[in-house]
Amino acid sequence: MAKISCGGRATREINAEIRRAIAAGERDIVVEDPGARHNLGVAVLEPVRLRFAGSVGYYCAGLIDGPRIEIDESAGWGLAESMMNGEVIVRGSAGNGAAAAIRGGTVVIHGDAAARLGVSMKGGTVLVAGNCGYMAGFMGQKGRMVVCGDAGDAFADSLYETTCFVGGQIQGLGTDAVVEEPSQEDAAWLDATLAQYLPGARRGQDFKKVVAGKKLWNFDKREWKVWQEAL
Repeated sequence: MAKISCGGRATREINAEIRRAIAAGERDIVVEDPGARHNLGVAVLEPVRLRFAGSVGYYCAGLIDGPRIEIDESAGWGLAESMMNGEVIVRGSAGNGAAAAIRGGTVVIHGDAAARLGVSMKGGTVLVAGNCGYMAGFMGQKGRMVVCGDAGDAFADSLYETTCFVGGQIQGLGTDAVVEEPSQEDAAWLDATLAQYLPGARRGQDFKKVVAGKKLWNFDKREWKVWQEAL
């Protein structure tokens, strides 16, 4: 196991050392004393395990493709933004815009997520053990989002084909979002996924399923009244 200390060092230098360690063949790396620095662990494109022993700042683990990145405490804004593949595990909570525009992989937040969780996600899976803030899932295009606790206002606003599940209360649905009963297949997937990443979470059959009502998927000026009602 390789260990990298952040003490007294700039983010660029820390990220450069991470890349040197990976190039040298290290596959298990611990970054000590991250001190909530921004932009740590970005653009890691190898299937390595990278652990931050503390809290990280904005945009940690952005643009990654393949690694497993673990954060022992909490993360700031923009966690795992535009991730292609891999796993990002946060033992604490995450700030605004976690998992925005991800295309694949899995993001797991053991605490709460702030506003705009998973906006414009294009694939992958987002799991939150606690609550999430407003506008989670906004314009989600594909993939799945699971919030075990409560969801804030404007949840799943302007959704496309992302499927959302909420275990607690929803403060308010966003435009064109509707609630459905989870299917048996949905419940089985939830049970298996939560057992893997969040053991002890409620069972899949206890979740609400939120999908697009599809009224906004295609615009036709002859149906302007339908859009006015939806908006």
